[in-house]
Amino acid sequence: MIGMLRGRLLHRDGTRGVLDVAGVGYEIFATRRTLDAWAGRSEVVVHVSTQVREEAIQLYGFDTDLERRVFVVVLGITGFGPKLALQTLDTLDVESLTRAVESDDVRTLSGISGVGDLKAKRLALELKGKLPVELQIAAKVGRPITTRVAADPLSLALAQLEYGRSEIERALQALKDDGVPPDAQTEIRLKAALRFLAGSPP
Repeated sequence: MIGMLRGRLLHRDGTRGVLDVAGVGYEIFATRRTLDAWAGRSEVVVHVSTQVREEAIQLYGFDTDLERRVFVVVLGITGFGPKLALQTLDTLDVESLTRAVESDDVRTLSGISGVGDLKAKRLALELKGKLPVELQIAAKVGRPITTRVAADPLSLALAQLEYGRSEIERALQALKDDGVPPDAQTEIRLKAALRFLAGSPP
């Protein structure tokens, strides 16, 4: 899968752009904010999340690897496909999204196009403590609290395969119960997790 591209933005239309990489044009989907930034550069480095669907292979591009990782985490939320995950980051940057999630700001989250009150509440619930960002969030009692999440590669891999939070947590617990160490190779852990989720013992 494509993980990174380096080239020049030739054309853009909404959230779609064409990146010239050594004479080959790659179709990239990115936030409008990111495409605006790329348009003013002679060369850009694009962090790519490759999404494979039955009908197409689509590339979603980000200015930083942090944005790409957050995109993948949002994909793990039930009902959020690549387009809605991108729309989420198009409406709220990583810091704003994290603040809204950690402070249960459903009003801000429901302002994302395509996200109503129910999906906004799901975002706040399922993303809380999951975003790989460190911020000072004002607690309701006025005392700042720090949130920091070190993203588990296995969790991110399962999220990219569109497993929900509850399924991922069950798989992680199953691996722990079966004695699969958390520092084992991600490929080994992923195979064991997929066997569990398919109904077989890890």
